[in-house]
Amino acid sequence: MFSIPGKQAVSITPAAARQIARLMTKQGSAGLRIGVKKGGCAGMEYTMDYVTAVDPMDEMVEQDGARVMIAPMAQMFLFGTEIDYETSLLESGFKFRNPNVVDACGCGESVKFRD
Repeated sequence: MFSIPGKQAVSITPAAARQIARLMTKQGSAGLRIGVKKGGCAGMEYTMDYVTAVDPMDEMVEQDGARVMIAPMAQMFLFGTEIDYETSLLESGFKFRNPNVVDACGCGESVKFRD
């Protein structure tokens, strides 16, 4: 597991915590699992899935009723990331502010991480 004692792997803004808690209630889930997978024009994409049970290998972050689990293979890519939820006139969704990203595609759907 990739972590630093006393430091959470990711941080969650209050807006993201409210949205995650809403989704957990609506879906009846134990939380959201965040990961990464190969794909997109920049090489990697974030994934978010509802989970019904906590995997003991996941890194878990809990805040204000929100529970986020980070898949083991994604922990080194997501360490230090801030998860936010933004709403604008045209779209709303989760935003990942990740210090490990060195490039992103034009549409913002995929990223490239530091080697």
